[in-house]
Amino acid sequence: MEQINQWVQPILWGWPVLSMILLAGLFFTVRLRGFQLLHAKLWLQKTIGSLFCQKARDKKQAGISPFQALTTALAGSIGTGNIVGVATALTLGGPGAIFWMWISALLGMMTIFAETVLGMKYRRKDGQNRWLGGAMYYLEYGLGRKGLAVMFAGACVMASMGMGNLAQSNSMGAALLHAFGIQPWITGVVTAVLLMFVLMGGIARIAKVTEKIVPAMSVCYLLAGMAILAVCWRSLPHVLGEILLGAFDIRGMMGGMGGYGMLRAMRHGISRGIFTNEAGLGSSVMAHTAAETDEPVEQGMWGIFQVFIDTIVVCTITALCILCTGVLDSGADGAVLSAMAFEHILGKFGPILIAVSISFFAFATMLGWSYYGECALRYLCGLTRFSFRHAHVFCGFYRFLFACMTLLGCQLELRLVWDVCDTLNGCMAIPNLIALFLLSGEVVRETRSYLRRRLE
Repeated sequence: MEQINQWVQPILWGWPVLSMILLAGLFFTVRLRGFQLLHAKLWLQKTIGSLFCQKARDKKQAGISPFQALTTALAGSIGTGNIVGVATALTLGGPGAIFWMWISALLGMMTIFAETVLGMKYRRKDGQNRWLGGAMYYLEYGLGRKGLAVMFAGACVMASMGMGNLAQSNSMGAALLHAFGIQPWITGVVTAVLLMFVLMGGIARIAKVTEKIVPAMSVCYLLAGMAILAVCWRSLPHVLGEILLGAFDIRGMMGGMGGYGMLRAMRHGISRGIFTNEAGLGSSVMAHTAAETDEPVEQGMWGIFQVFIDTIVVCTITALCILCTGVLDSGADGAVLSAMAFEHILGKFGPILIAVSISFFAFATMLGWSYYGECALRYLCGLTRFSFRHAHVFCGFYRFLFACMTLLGCQLELRLVWDVCDTLNGCMAIPNLIALFLLSGEVVRETRSYLRRRLE
């Protein structure tokens, strides 16, 4: 597996694909005139602000609410990437990787906005009157390229097993082993049983679980991280300077080696940024399109908020904690490195907090990605009455296989897991990016129409 992946990865997840993902974000930022910045007040009001609106709280939903769609999407994105992925990015790319993670998030806000708007516009209802959406639907019905839609759906099913399962269970097993001495195979068995219980309830049960897990664990993790930064506040100016210097590697350039250092920081920062917020992959669209709302642009704003919370807030807290505590040069990696940062200030409570956070985040991510994989599988089975009956059988087998994959994930080597996930990400990103560029006019028209109606 490692030998095959070493040959394929540079093609599917090298600079050409990463550059296209960044270019897509820049493209929509320019065409929509910096929507994520100039209309920040608007999308904050329509997302987090709506939760405090009595009218919005009283409105009954036939399916899942936009907030539940967000928490399901966040469950797929806020996971081990925010803790383990950030640590890996710092280990491989240095402090400068965080700057490029911020850039990928800023541009990714518009990429995921465009994905969600298109997903809402071309979503369909299945035989049980539930919304189904995703990149495969706007690839087929919007772009008219069914072959690319099948390619995306097939890659999504595989990626759900890799990025959505192997990477999560691997980090969970390592964290629990480090904090409590629990053997990885025990973690895998318990997680598999819990997954099967939740997955059998479908998107409704997944949404109810993520609606409780994601906000609670995010708040607890962020409070602990801010407590560490409050203790190490004197180191913040130096750390921010390291991030900027590392991003452009000014000192290295003077010695003639800066180009490599800068490219290394850019690649790992951008790669891990995309891994955490999923902008450009087209995966979280499947969660957003399940929401019962008639405004594609407003659901797209929830996508912007998703990237903001996921990368700008959570990933930054993790990175600053690692850099401020000075554990980056310890030789550790992944969950262990993050645990050492929290242990440096919080003592024995630090590794426990990291282990618990990773476990809950990883479990929520598995739930989100299992839904993505099932949506893609249902698309591949088709939506006719005959195939829908068979799709139910295939999806039942998929849920069982997905749960069992946690046992394998707990045993694999960390670096190999992340490399395979990057390759699968590329398989999803390529057809999705083609659709985003070719259907960009529809996103622009929908957004301008919404803004005109709102201003009137």
